[in-house]
Amino acid sequence: MKSKKMYLLLALAVLAVCLFALPAWANERLATAIAEAQANMPDKVTGEPGYLGIPGGPQLQWWWGLLWAVWVGWIFSTVGAFGGIMAGVGHITMYGLGDYAKTFGKDAKLNKVLTDSIRVSNQWLVGCSAALSSFNYWKAGRLVAPLGIALAIGSVAGSWLVPWLTAGKISLKAYLGYFGLFVLFLGCYLFYETTPAGQGKKKAAKAAAKAFQDSVKKQRDGGEVDMSEMGVKVQKFTPTACEFTFFGVEFNFNPVIPVIGGFIIAALASFLGVGGGFLLVPFLTSVAGLPMYLVAGTSAAAVFIGMINSIASYMMLKGTPVQWSLIGAELVGIVIGSMIGPRTSKYIPDVWLKRLFVVLALYVGVRYCSKGFLGYSLVPPF
Repeated sequence: MKSKKMYLLLALAVLAVCLFALPAWANERLATAIAEAQANMPDKVTGEPGYLGIPGGPQLQWWWGLLWAVWVGWIFSTVGAFGGIMAGVGHITMYGLGDYAKTFGKDAKLNKVLTDSIRVSNQWLVGCSAALSSFNYWKAGRLVAPLGIALAIGSVAGSWLVPWLTAGKISLKAYLGYFGLFVLFLGCYLFYETTPAGQGKKKAAKAAAKAFQDSVKKQRDGGEVDMSEMGVKVQKFTPTACEFTFFGVEFNFNPVIPVIGGFIIAALASFLGVGGGFLLVPFLTSVAGLPMYLVAGTSAAAVFIGMINSIASYMMLKGTPVQWSLIGAELVGIVIGSMIGPRTSKYIPDVWLKRLFVVLALYVGVRYCSKGFLGYSLVPPF
């Protein structure tokens, strides 16, 4: 009951942001970019203030942002990934910000301000969903805290470094190409893991997944099962070794490896303006050998830490503006979607969670990779 009240208060708080906040965090960087566009392309910066208060900018509907964010929160809290990628699809395509940014040319300051704004807006959504998902999976005994902590330690440096190096230097076209390329690569890799050859290497993960599914079935049939009691139990945690059990199956890993992995993943995720879950999922299933039922919560914990650092770096160090009214509406949707995800994912077989990830990765990867590098999309929009 307390958790429901907490969600309600959080939803009311972000709704207040949506209704009463200023359109954008106005700053010198945004003002300079608008002034340059007005001097060089006056016909493109005229009319009613739209996104970020830019004259003639897109007029975004808060309710559309809320609905799309429900989907973003659900997909991230279900598979531990794709929240930032789906947020990016919303901001780039659904809201038309990608096409709008391209009208200013890749060398224009406003193009790069809009690109950075898309990147950090994605991360606001993922950070909120990651916080809620981490809490829900921890309560359910489906979060490997030591592994999440090790990944988070590595992510701190990576999520500060990349915004400092790249903010204001990446055009939308280059961003789309790299965004799609990474997603496409990971989709292909995850597809391999759903094949018999890939599945054959994951004996412990398969055993744990089967034990979990059997318990869910027993509970659904009216049997008494304490799911949290059978959840993650840490047996040993030192700087060089960690051992834990999940539904009676033993797992172990060296914490040094996820620290290094966390740094690399956070650096790439921060560059792409996403949460990094789509990189963490293959890392946790392949390197750590976890079943998908543990991946979502553990991934969310690491993503949350990385998002806090990356958002602060983009907004405080580089003055990246965001549309607060849109962010507020989207966070309401994130709260709703993140409440539903953990409650529905346990009814979806482990292999189908991976296949859902693969289908989305292939679609999004081909679309944005071709749009960024070829100038047009090889697949239609949603």
